[in-house]
Amino acid sequence: MSFIDLEDDSLTDLLIEKQKIQVDPRQAQVRIDKFILSKTEKLSRNRIQNAIKKGLVTVNGEPIKSNYKVRPNDLIEITFKKEYEDSVPPVPQDIPLDIVFEDDYVLVVNKPAGLVVHPGVANYSGTLVNALAYHFKNLPVKDGEPLNRLGLVHRIDKNTSGLLVIGKTPEVLNHLSKQFYKHTIFRRYVALVWGSPLEKEGTLSNRIGRNPKDRTKMMVYNEEMEGGKQSVTHYKVLEDLYYVSLVECRLETGRTHQIRCHMSHLGHPIFSDERYGGDKISKGTVFTKYKQFVFNCFKLMPRQSLHAKSLGFIHPITGEELIFHAELPQDFNSVLEKWRAYVNSQRKKLDF
Repeated sequence: MSFIDLEDDSLTDLLIEKQKIQVDPRQAQVRIDKFILSKTEKLSRNRIQNAIKKGLVTVNGEPIKSNYKVRPNDLIEITFKKEYEDSVPPVPQDIPLDIVFEDDYVLVVNKPAGLVVHPGVANYSGTLVNALAYHFKNLPVKDGEPLNRLGLVHRIDKNTSGLLVIGKTPEVLNHLSKQFYKHTIFRRYVALVWGSPLEKEGTLSNRIGRNPKDRTKMMVYNEEMEGGKQSVTHYKVLEDLYYVSLVECRLETGRTHQIRCHMSHLGHPIFSDERYGGDKISKGTVFTKYKQFVFNCFKLMPRQSLHAKSLGFIHPITGEELIFHAELPQDFNSVLEKWRAYVNSQRKKLDF
């Protein structure tokens, strides 16, 4: 990964990121590069080791060597340059936006599945941010945010569809960010999951963090594991289709892959979610016709069946309480209707 050097002092702070990690009093001794890797989401082991060699990693205020082993209560400080894609302004691209609401201060869009929210590795163009750069003449810069995430206060996964709010001025962006921080934003998702939870309504509250065996996935941490972030999802079964269920998920926090991780942990992965096991048949018969039916549904919707349906917030300027809704996209609705038809036909045959 290449980096960018600028002599312009006004941009220096945007290209430098600092992070502090306080080691737990019960922490066992472990190599510092391995420890930092387990505590961060953005840094590769190679970047960590290079930062240590350059003296950009200190422990209790002193530079250390790469073989240093962390000790209880150590204070680790890391200074590193942000990656290139986090520091270069986005290229404006004329990408159609499904605008649900817009005024002089906020924009609400309905993001289609398949559209990446902001540029990153292998996605330098064709993203929502590129579309926003074209739609707006001047996007606001939120303090501490990478240049390519201008206007965004939250995001949803590439293959999740639904609503996003964008701030059009720094003041509005800050106000919306505070609402997210205080968990006063209303976010309601709908998901098609395998099976049906025994408890038709409940709350999942635990710590979520990177899976140490596969850092592309998140997992629920048990009591013995350190780290992770407290995550709260309220769920409710809207429609029980025996083999699958339509579930409402209301977010109190907004962690990476939160709903996908929580539903998988509950034993009901989201239908067609390849990363969390939803692309395998979790419930149903062994008959060939049933398997073919499921595979046809996978082909019809080759992505996780998750949609950000409702979004509510207080307008930062008018103080008005706003709430928006986005209907299920065609692929999601088609798969849902196929399951309804299939289950109804089975009920007539088997009377279940």
